[in-house]
Amino acid sequence: MATKLWHVPVRLATGAVILDQGLSKLGMDEEHAKWFHERAVLVYPQLKDMPPGDFVQLLSACEIALGGSLLGVGLVPPGVAGLGLTAFGGSLTRLYLVAPGTRREGSLGPTQQGIALVKDSWMLAIGAALVLDALFGPRRRRRRRKRG
Repeated sequence: MATKLWHVPVRLATGAVILDQGLSKLGMDEEHAKWFHERAVLVYPQLKDMPPGDFVQLLSACEIALGGSLLGVGLVPPGVAGLGLTAFGGSLTRLYLVAPGTRREGSLGPTQQGIALVKDSWMLAIGAALVLDALFGPRRRRRRRKRG
């Protein structure tokens, strides 16, 4: 599927932020690595036995790869980049929904502490939009009609 004009700003904006975050985690000190690891274990307890330094290295590599794929407009198909962004945004949105103290009691609304995390739901939405457009966009429908 060809890249559409509306894909460019959302891919560049999210890709630049994610790539920057991945690069900033390279060589992270143990104290900060432990903090990231503790947050991840709240939502994904299976990560408990992974050393914090290894977890942050893996997270960094994933963010660099995802950020690069989003910035690779014209190289990485929108649906593929969207799948990666949907998975990443979904995992961060889950952290917002599950971590204690991020939402007001009885509400999906964020607490002051949760505002930074609830913003990650936008990545989930952008990724889903790219995937849905790849699956059901107008170009896709035209191709099916020509074959039939």
